[in-house]
Amino acid sequence: MTREREVVAAAVIRNGRLLLAQRTRPPELAGLWELPGGKVEPDETPADAVRRELREELGVEAIAGERVGKDVPLRDGLVLRAYRAELVSGTPRALDHAALCWVDARELLEIALVDNDRGWLPELVALLGR
Repeated sequence: MTREREVVAAAVIRNGRLLLAQRTRPPELAGLWELPGGKVEPDETPADAVRRELREELGVEAIAGERVGKDVPLRDGLVLRAYRAELVSGTPRALDHAALCWVDARELLEIALVDNDRGWLPELVALLGR
């Protein structure tokens, strides 16, 4: 039985604000905002992938928490899943993105978010409202 290939996205929330990263590639997505993350490697758990991706993309240490929202089917048999993530140490830096920003619930609804992340808006807004 083949396991579906997973792509993780991290919902990092601090002080009622969500961390978003601005894409630089591919050209059709450059300039749009997303939850940081990436592909789960064959020898990783999703939690390990969240930790590694946030270290590589943001230069921070983080712990992955509960799932957020529903699965988002991607091309080539990939599935995108969001996870709540808590920063343990470090200050996020845009190592693999054009920029980073922290948004509140209202700003999240107005920002140019990648389509794949839009399906999680209700859950993300609810998390920001806690």
